[in-house]
Amino acid sequence: MSLALLPSRRQSPPAPPGPRRPRALPWLLAAGVLAQAAVRLWFAWSRTGPAANPDETGYLLAARLLAGGPGGDLSGNTFYQGGYPLLLTPAFWFSSAPATVYTTVITINALLGAALFPLGYAAARRFGLARRPALPLAFAAALLPATTFFGAFALADAVLPTLVPAWLLALDRFVRNGRAGDAALASLAASFAAAVHTRGTILLAVHAAALVAMALSGRRRIRAALAGGAVALAGYAAGSALNAHIRAELYPRGTRDLAGILASRLTTVPGQEWALSGAAGQLWYLVVSTWGLAGAGLVAVAAVLARRRTPAADRFMAGVLLAATCGIAYASSAALPDEHRVGNFAYGRYLACVALVYALAGAAALGRLTAGPAIRLAAASALLLEGAALWVTAYAGERLRTHIFIGFDFPEVTFLTADRSGLHLQEATLAALALLGGLLVLTRPKATALAAVAIAGVNVAALTFAMGPHTRRVPAEPPLPGPASGGVVTDASLNWAVRTALMYPVWWTRLGAFDVRAGRPPAPGVCTVVVPLPDGTPPEASWPAHPAGWLPHAGRFWSVSWVAWHDPSCAGADR
Repeated sequence: MSLALLPSRRQSPPAPPGPRRPRALPWLLAAGVLAQAAVRLWFAWSRTGPAANPDETGYLLAARLLAGGPGGDLSGNTFYQGGYPLLLTPAFWFSSAPATVYTTVITINALLGAALFPLGYAAARRFGLARRPALPLAFAAALLPATTFFGAFALADAVLPTLVPAWLLALDRFVRNGRAGDAALASLAASFAAAVHTRGTILLAVHAAALVAMALSGRRRIRAALAGGAVALAGYAAGSALNAHIRAELYPRGTRDLAGILASRLTTVPGQEWALSGAAGQLWYLVVSTWGLAGAGLVAVAAVLARRRTPAADRFMAGVLLAATCGIAYASSAALPDEHRVGNFAYGRYLACVALVYALAGAAALGRLTAGPAIRLAAASALLLEGAALWVTAYAGERLRTHIFIGFDFPEVTFLTADRSGLHLQEATLAALALLGGLLVLTRPKATALAAVAIAGVNVAALTFAMGPHTRRVPAEPPLPGPASGGVVTDASLNWAVRTALMYPVWWTRLGAFDVRAGRPPAPGVCTVVVPLPDGTPPEASWPAHPAGWLPHAGRFWSVSWVAWHDPSCAGADR
């Protein structure tokens, strides 16, 4: 969509038709993709296993299952859909070693994330930027922590930020030219996003509404819209079949009922207050995490939608983008369980998938306007940010200090406030506004390259703060004693976090269940039994009825202790 939205005092005359695309552009884009992938790998390279559980384990187990390996039992957890694991299955084709597989997953993530550079370039050009400023701005914006940080983990957030601009660009082309091929590409992206995460379901719903609107706009677009609808329906059916298979294999006793939580929130006044405040908190985080640029982008896109003399295609795409954004923020907040953590009130992951688009929209708008309108746009962004901050503060109150603060939820905010121990909402707001003021000065037509350097510098500094210093790559020690063979069972009273953490490194078999209180010996073929270790209990006393000759091996996961009893007579290949 075009962002020539606010009247400036000095309108440049239309530029003459430019030369054909320079031959160097494909090479610059390819080099940029490689550089983007290298940066992402650099920040993630020292990591060799899951850290964000049960999310990472859920996606990795699904990928291992789809690759033909053993699954696991994740019953009672949130359902982790199969679209993203489908992309990870090649990691399990070439190795079974958990550290090697995880490294391959991170490499896949880096390549998926690197695609944001050419997509961002295409979006910047669509926002009216010339080639020279579009290239460095797209490269810098693609390194935003919102689009980079979570790519260092096996999370669906590694692919959603790439899918969303791909969908928007394809849909934008269809809206403008009415070609069935573009409608089909947009439908493919939207339906795959729906298979990746429930946020993608919101995108697919908005996409379906857009196809219906385009079909009603004129007879010549009906056939193309129908073709796009058919692709969307087929993609959704395929994704549903994939997710049904994973649900049956990994969640035999059901999943967390997020739909029930959503329904209860939508039908009660307190639920609506929670949902709307959480959505405001997500918008606040979106603006803060893009150093204020997304605020300018939100205002600019809203202005495109509001101005009647804006071209119809621009208004249509502005409506699509805002509908998807507000839909994700509201629905994800409404379905979010109250986990008594600060992230319930201000959270960045759910809208990270639109961060690149809004950051580029804001940078393009600020760069194209003369000084007065650009300042007014930045001021509107500041009002939006401060209004959202006040809303969150008024609703959450003391809970912002008394609930659990998880630094993983706030990589950009902890950087802005230089504090990993708590949320300082107003301090983060002021820091983001200060950065926006600096970028406002730099996003002048003749200083675009300098603005890109500044954005990239802040992004890299924030990623370094969030990820920590680059450490030597050291694969984790195997959590269980003995060779990687035989059955592994866990006691029914074992903490769920320990059981979940063991599912991925125990790559050769599916964890079984066992009740040590029953007094029965483990079934034939079982080589390891994992039991809890109460505080003050020696490992040797954790299972008094253990079979003769079995040896204990103490372990610890965060604050939870456990013991793996192993039969030393079990043989198998070394790890």
